Amino acid sequence: MSTIAEVELAADEFALAETLRAHPDTEFEVVRMAAHDQDHIMPYVRVSGDAISGVEDSLNADPSVDQLRLLDDLEDEQLYRMHWVADIQTVLHMVLDEEATVVEMHGHGDRWFLRVLFPDREALSATHDFCTENDLTFTIRNIHDLQGSVGRGEFGLTREQYEALVRAAERGYFDVPRGVTMGELAEELGVSQQALSERLRRGHKSLINSALRVEESPMTQ
Repeated sequence: MSTIAEVELAADEFALAETLRAHPDTEFEVVRMAAHDQDHIMPYVRVSGDAISGVEDSLNADPSVDQLRLLDDLEDEQLYRMHWVADIQTVLHMVLDEEATVVEMHGHGDRWFLRVLFPDREALSATHDFCTENDLTFTIRNIHDLQGSVGRGEFGLTREQYEALVRAAERGYFDVPRGVTMGELAEELGVSQQALSERLRRGHKSLINSALRVEESPMTQ
């Protein structure tokens, strides 16, 4: 059964430790992330707050960062693409070894907060054991088991809708900017763009109705 865990990592034991320490009032949100090998992670990081001046200098000096590129620069928000090349063992283990998906990730002050979709409880336990063995902080704040054989039952999703939504999230379809086009995603799933569009639309509707307890009006039934 798929499991969503909300966990905390100590900033001093993870990437951007020096940057977070230098900017304690700034929010760092990973809006998209790719991990293909044991050497690095490539995240897109949104930086926001009232005092983001100097963040770029801190990132350039941070030993966990390589290949930094500023993609967007607004008054109180910046978007960067970078490589994380140090202190990333926990996430690499989750993504590569346990086949987990990081659904949400943001850092602030002395903590990183993550929401992670694990394929089962065993994968979550294995990650906890890995961190314990390597003296890494892995604080579990909440665990939520998704009902149904593929973690979709309680949200009223069909298997096809669930797979489409998960793949779209993993590939950055919902990110800004998009990490993949509708056509590319449809090709990966082996369906037409129209079929994928309908799956995503109906899947979104089921998620909203389930999460917000929205009742359908007669006109939408």
